[in-house]
Amino acid sequence: MQNFMWDGASRVIFGKGTEAETGKWVKKYGGTRVMLHYGGGNIKKTGVFDRVARALKSEGIDMVEFGGVVPNPVLSKVREGIEFCRKTGADFILPVGGGSVIDSAKAIAVGVPYSGDVWDFAEGKARPEKALPIGVVLTLPAAGSETSQYTVITNEKTLLKRDVVLENNEIIRPKFAILNPEFSFTLSDFQTGCGIVDIMAHGMERYFTRVKNVDLSDKLLENLIKSVMKNGLIVMKEPENYNARAEIMWAGSIVHNDILGVGRGGDWISHRIGMALSALYDTAHGATLSMIFPSWMEYMYRQYPEPFVKLAVNVLGVEYDFESEERTILEGIRRLRDYYRAIGMPTTLREGNIPIDNFTKVAELTEKIGDIKKIDNKDVIEILKLAQ
Repeated sequence: MQNFMWDGASRVIFGKGTEAETGKWVKKYGGTRVMLHYGGGNIKKTGVFDRVARALKSEGIDMVEFGGVVPNPVLSKVREGIEFCRKTGADFILPVGGGSVIDSAKAIAVGVPYSGDVWDFAEGKARPEKALPIGVVLTLPAAGSETSQYTVITNEKTLLKRDVVLENNEIIRPKFAILNPEFSFTLSDFQTGCGIVDIMAHGMERYFTRVKNVDLSDKLLENLIKSVMKNGLIVMKEPENYNARAEIMWAGSIVHNDILGVGRGGDWISHRIGMALSALYDTAHGATLSMIFPSWMEYMYRQYPEPFVKLAVNVLGVEYDFESEERTILEGIRRLRDYYRAIGMPTTLREGNIPIDNFTKVAELTEKIGDIKKIDNKDVIEILKLAQ
C-alpha cells in the first residue's frame, strides 16, 4: 500500500426530506447570500427548486439564481458564473443537480477570488489559494462530485476536457451534501443508466492498479460495484424503489470521495478517453464509459492480468477456468458488456452514435496517464477500434 493523506471533509445529510435543512447548513458554513446554480430547469418542474428556496428563506438567507448548465459543463458558463457571483455579491454557491452542475459550481468557486482567468488552474499556470464555500443538493447520483475534491470542465475552444483544480483540491470539496434519494425517482432510464455506469467506473478505475497489498479496499470496491449492479437492475424495473435508489446514491458518494482509492492509485484511462469523446461529440459521460471500459479491458488485460481475473471472478461471478486464465477474463468482459446492455446503455461507438472516422483527434485530446500501462496515441486508437 502507498503512503496517503485523506481528508473527507464533506458532511452528508442523507434521507427523505433532508432538503428542508439546506438553509441551516448554509448558515453554519457562513453563507448569507447564496447563488443557487442549476441546469436546464428540471428542478423547477419537479418542485425541488421551491423546496430548497423555502429552506433558504426560512433561515433568512438571500438567494440569487444562475441556471443554464449543460451536460459536460463548459468554460464559458463558468466564466459567466464568476462574473455573476461578483456582481451579485454571492458569498456561497449551492449547486442543485448532478455532477455537471456541481463541477461548474466548483470551478466558479475558485474563479471568483482569483484575479486571472480560471482556466489558468487547469493549465497549471496558477495555483488556487481560495474558493467560495459550496454546499450541494444532489438530484442525480453519478459523478460523486457532491463529496469529492474533483471538478472537470470542457474548454469549448480547444475541446480539452480537464480537471480545473490540479492542486489544493480540498478547497473545492463541498462543505455539505444533501442526499435525498427521492429526488432521483424522476430520472429517465438513460440518466439512471449513465449514473450507474459512472459509479461502477469510479470503482473499477481504482480497482485496476498494480499496487500490491490493498486487500481491504479491494473487497470494499468489489462489494460496492456488486451492490450498484444489483440495485441498478431493480431501479430499471421499479424507478421509485426508495431503498434501491438510496443504495445507488450512497455508493456514488462513497466511491468518489476517495476513501476507497487511498494507498492504491488507479488507472483512469477509460475516463480520459471518455472525456475526449464528450468534448468532441457532447456525448453523455456515462455512455462514453459503457462504450470504452470493456474495450479498454480487452486491450489491456495482457499487461497485468491479476485485477482483471479478480474482477471477473469476485464481481462478475465468473467461475475460474484453471486451464485458461484468459478465458476467465474474457468471460468477465463479456458479462460486463451484457450488464450494460441490460440497463439500456451502449457498448459500442456505433450504438452511441459516435463517428468512427476521427480516432486520431480523440487520441490527441486524451490525457496520457495510466497505471496498468501509461498510454500513448497508438493505444487510444487501438482501444477505439475495439469499441467501434
